[in-house]
Amino acid sequence: MEISVEDISFTYPGNVRALDQVSLRIGSGERAAIIGQNGAGKTTLVKHFNGLLKPSAGRVSVGGWDTSRYSSARLAARVGYVFQNPDDQLFQSSVLAEVKFGPKKLGWDDNKVNKQVQAMLDLVELSEFANRHPYDLSPGQRKRVAMASVLAMDTPIVILDEPTTGQDQSGINLLGKIIAVLKKKGKTVITITHDIDFCAENFERVIVMAQGRVLLDGPARNVLGQAEILAQTYVEPPQLVRLANRLGIEETPLNVNEFLTARYGFFDTDASD
Repeated sequence: MEISVEDISFTYPGNVRALDQVSLRIGSGERAAIIGQNGAGKTTLVKHFNGLLKPSAGRVSVGGWDTSRYSSARLAARVGYVFQNPDDQLFQSSVLAEVKFGPKKLGWDDNKVNKQVQAMLDLVELSEFANRHPYDLSPGQRKRVAMASVLAMDTPIVILDEPTTGQDQSGINLLGKIIAVLKKKGKTVITITHDIDFCAENFERVIVMAQGRVLLDGPARNVLGQAEILAQTYVEPPQLVRLANRLGIEETPLNVNEFLTARYGFFDTDASD
């Protein structure tokens, strides 16, 4: 289920050019983070993946489907999109009804729906709130309800728009575990994020955007070590990378274990707990 973006441009009403000849490919099963300052074109780009936007020029295909020829409703079976603000996405009277909505629309039988919904509520650790109204939950919990409602549809591609917003550290740690589960299932996971530390620890590829163009694209270790180019987008490298640079470490550590190994020649077996 490859995503192919071929020389696309997009202009909003008022002649506001948000994308300018962007080309890239995201392979099946990749974990890719899209970063850059506000207005760089990140959200505009990913909204082309599920047909919420159609390119003014160029072509986007998902699994061989030209998105300009399919409705966003059809593409929703291939690309799940978790919005930055869950309040833009939630509309049912209970958490359970919210998570069931998508799978039922796909026409699954009740047994399959129930199993999938329970599995996703367990994954996001919200099973005990199944009968609660989503708006009785905290913002971080509502974000996880929105995520469960998308994951329940079992799409091969999942887009997470600023997933760490409104999450405390335990919530961010849980997000990392969820992404690891999706990786094991072979899902393609794409995120838009300003949380560079979260990006470094959980995504193998980083795409840097500025002024509607792709400025950098490659393995996280290569991209996040290029401080001078990142500065052009008002993005700083992860904390561990900056600390390593100050200590004169040549490597680009993306997590605590890599930093300890680069600095002291060993890693902390408890650092991932």
